Amino acid sequence: MASVQVRYIVHDVDASIKFYTRYLGFREVMPPSPAFAMLERGDLRLVLSKPNPDAEGGQATADGTKQEPGGWNRFSIVVKDLEITVAALRQAGAYFRNGIVRGVGGKQIIIDDPSGNPVELFEPTVPEARLEPGV
Repeated sequence: MASVQVRYIVHDVDASIKFYTRYLGFREVMPPSPAFAMLERGDLRLVLSKPNPDAEGGQATADGTKQEPGGWNRFSIVVKDLEITVAALRQAGAYFRNGIVRGVGGKQIIIDDPSGNPVELFEPTVPEARLEPGV
């Protein structure tokens, strides 16, 4: 059961469901509608909302700013072997914003979902950066 929820604004809910379930290990937890879906992967619940003037999660803010996909804020998914994961996703036609980079705690790369929302794939290389033992 998820303990953290993140909402992403997406252009196409169905394409996003396919991307997250097929390639990143999420599962549907609520039947999708044309403007909304709820997915989970471990402790993370991902809520997908299409920009929609009539829907709570996707409507414009009080000053009229429309919600749009993209930006640089992101969540990270831990993977066991980043190179193998990236190779499989490239073969499937995924778009990456950058190449694999080494950081203080591990290696990472940023992949875009079908709407241009970033997801960081992260392989920890030091024990302190691991979320759970052995991962």
